[in-house]
Amino acid sequence: MKFYRTVLAAIVCALPIAAQAQSESETAPGLMVELNAVQDVEGACRLTFLVENETETSIDAASYQVVIFDAAGVFERLTLFGFRELPAGRPRVRQFDVRNITCENLGRVLINGVSSCVVGGSESNICDQTPTLRSRTEVELLG
Repeated sequence: MKFYRTVLAAIVCALPIAAQAQSESETAPGLMVELNAVQDVEGACRLTFLVENETETSIDAASYQVVIFDAAGVFERLTLFGFRELPAGRPRVRQFDVRNITCENLGRVLINGVSSCVVGGSESNICDQTPTLRSRTEVELLG
């Protein structure tokens, strides 16, 4: 009987911790950036992104500094990707061609930081929040 009381007490004590962990894992609405596809096109690797603005604020223009690494993990280049407008609650597809590299030789893409984020005609910090990142390709997407 004492064993069951001890187990019951442990479960009851753990409930608030489990509830807290669940609420911490639920992230606030923000930007979701998915590397959806890569395709070799005319001397370049075309990166196709799906971006969802899950905030309540439409973004007029967003540009991110992006670092490209080759398949061996070696720095290839630093560039800017202009994701243009990102309306609130509506997904957008954006494509960028990375010249002089094949998709097979592309290893990682790092979203290094925000270059520009315009909301309502003025610079905003809404894009500074770390976006949720995922990749449906063999290329790793980091942030």
